[in-house]
Amino acid sequence: MLSRQAIRSIRAAAPQRTLARAPVRSFAAAAAAPQDVKPPVAVYGLDGTYATALYTAAAKSSALDPAAKALSSLSDLFAKDTKLAAILTTPTLSDSDKSGIIAELEKTLGAAGSNETVKNFLATLAENNRLGILPGVCEKFGEIIRASRGEVELIVTSAQQLDNRTLSRLEAAVSKSAYVGAGKKLKVTNQVNPDILGGLVVEIGDRTIDLSVSSKIAKMNKLLTDTL
Repeated sequence: MLSRQAIRSIRAAAPQRTLARAPVRSFAAAAAAPQDVKPPVAVYGLDGTYATALYTAAAKSSALDPAAKALSSLSDLFAKDTKLAAILTTPTLSDSDKSGIIAELEKTLGAAGSNETVKNFLATLAENNRLGILPGVCEKFGEIIRASRGEVELIVTSAQQLDNRTLSRLEAAVSKSAYVGAGKKLKVTNQVNPDILGGLVVEIGDRTIDLSVSSKIAKMNKLLTDTL
């Protein structure tokens, strides 16, 4: 997570360097090159366009693993540091501010942040004033990467954190269902939301199975209201 001092330094003491023009042009050229590399799944929206361009460029430069690690780390960073997304959407960011942000992000990403494809991509977003869509790009890029690896995302939402044994049982049960295609691998994530009161909400790909207590109460209330 970016420290408070690092966030303050983005504006107060950002590195005085201009955005790298040549890498931006080289990334744009790679993304616009003939589509001999096609993502395994289509994603939409402006963030989807950038995610697709990154996948294409990373595949052509054999940098899919570093790119996947970088955007996964960024996604975790946005989840932990809610102020960061707000900073990225600030309309008055100067070139110096953007350079400082990129420098801090690259430093936080470690080895993955030093990959040329990742660096060029971040510079492209900054050059085009699109740093604000980075959280969405991370999400869409994750969808593409999971599809390329034959993974199906299983999100289990519970009122309290589930133990590993329960998650393993759920994974084993779901992996045998028709919701998961042959040869696919499950990627299990447990999210906690006390508002569901109890039970589970299971999301598999684009399907949702709501077994929460809050859902049952809502259905009961509707039934009583309709009856009365």
